[in-house]
Amino acid sequence: MRSSRIGLMGGILSLILTAPLRAQDSKPAPPRPHEETARRIVATGLKSCQAHSLLTKLCTEVGHRLSGSAGAEKAVAWSKATMTELGFENVHLEPIMVPRWVRGPVEEAAVVGSENSTSAPIPLKICALGGSIATPDDGITAEVLEVRSFPELHAAGEKAKGKIIFFSRPFDPSVINTFAAYGGAVDQRANGAVEASKAGGLAALVRSMSTALDDVPHTGAMYYTDVAKVPAAAVSTIGANRLSELLKKDPKLKLRMKLTCATLSDVESANVVGEIVGSEKPKEIVVIGGHLDSWDKGQGAHDDGSGCIHAIEALRILKELGLRPKRTIRAVMFMNEENGLRGGQGYAERSRPGETHIAAIESDAGGFSPRGFGVGGNPAVFAKIARWAYLFEPIGADQIRPGGGGGDISPLGSKGVPTLGVNFDTQRYFDYHHSDNDTIDKVNPRELELGAAAMAIMAYILAEEGVSPSP
Repeated sequence: MRSSRIGLMGGILSLILTAPLRAQDSKPAPPRPHEETARRIVATGLKSCQAHSLLTKLCTEVGHRLSGSAGAEKAVAWSKATMTELGFENVHLEPIMVPRWVRGPVEEAAVVGSENSTSAPIPLKICALGGSIATPDDGITAEVLEVRSFPELHAAGEKAKGKIIFFSRPFDPSVINTFAAYGGAVDQRANGAVEASKAGGLAALVRSMSTALDDVPHTGAMYYTDVAKVPAAAVSTIGANRLSELLKKDPKLKLRMKLTCATLSDVESANVVGEIVGSEKPKEIVVIGGHLDSWDKGQGAHDDGSGCIHAIEALRILKELGLRPKRTIRAVMFMNEENGLRGGQGYAERSRPGETHIAAIESDAGGFSPRGFGVGGNPAVFAKIARWAYLFEPIGADQIRPGGGGGDISPLGSKGVPTLGVNFDTQRYFDYHHSDNDTIDKVNPRELELGAAAMAIMAYILAEEGVSPSP
């Protein structure tokens, strides 16, 4: 028994003594293609965090910048000057005509009670939806019909006539991806005025498209068709809840609403372009960008100042590192995504002799931590792009999934160009979206910088390696 124990102990001792030698003999795995370049891009960005200082300038020196406004004109000049100062190549403007809608000085709503009520009016926080007409000069005062869907409104029949139609469906809180929850509610904002008009309503009042419960209304685009136009406004989520509770107690209560917005003639604006020219195939283009315009609420920090700065900072990092890929990377600050998409359409329609767009990447989901990319295109293209996922593992942005792009690059996608959208942590985006809450203090510098690094890595790889699948 003793001898067997001695043998066992000797074997264990031998393993202990030889293990370090074996570890020393083993060689670390060689770096995978472009792994060191990706590491350098991330490290360079995080050391300086210049993205946040650039975004701060855009938000504070320019501010909100709705298409056709003085702010938008100032943003175009700022972008061109900034890209020129950073040493980008071929910096220039590409003119387009854009719509001009103005909010007006008066936006108010108040619950005024029933016909014989003597209670004081209860004010509600509202804002006009982008594109809405104004109310008559003395406003609109009418009873309110609350509905949660268009079928419910259609079923109301005669009850809807002469009413202010209140669309109160909230985001579904059980949906993890808040963009999916937004998609389940935003039809009320986009088409509520048309449906209200069809039903004989006098105006549309829509619960704000937000995950937050606060007293800040969120604007956004709405559209008219060939039916009679009625005014449309968003009410804060707290205001929407309060109005719902009051209607349960008194279905006959009335609401007074006044808006002074207007649509004016189109004006000239521009997309802003800057590049790193490719070393071998300069006429093959990878586009990166975001939309320069924002709604006239807040500072447009997350929507979409962050996306514009992601693209500018991506080029800046590559330039600092002396990385010039085989193909050209072109940063585009698109104008008029929010209420017309004229910038994306104008860019895609512009004559560019000899050029071929091989891919386009858009950032339009805020300045939060990147999670990966959605890829639009055929399965072979997706497979070629997805194989680079390991480059994004260190920053947690390696989720590369089919289906992606963005509004501004969708016209390129319709021409067969592979489109990619940068995906981010979605949980806070709609707390700020299209509201006075969308300000620079809501943007974390490191999260913003990681988004720029992710865009820089992907743009560099696509420009260096190409996208077309191998035969």
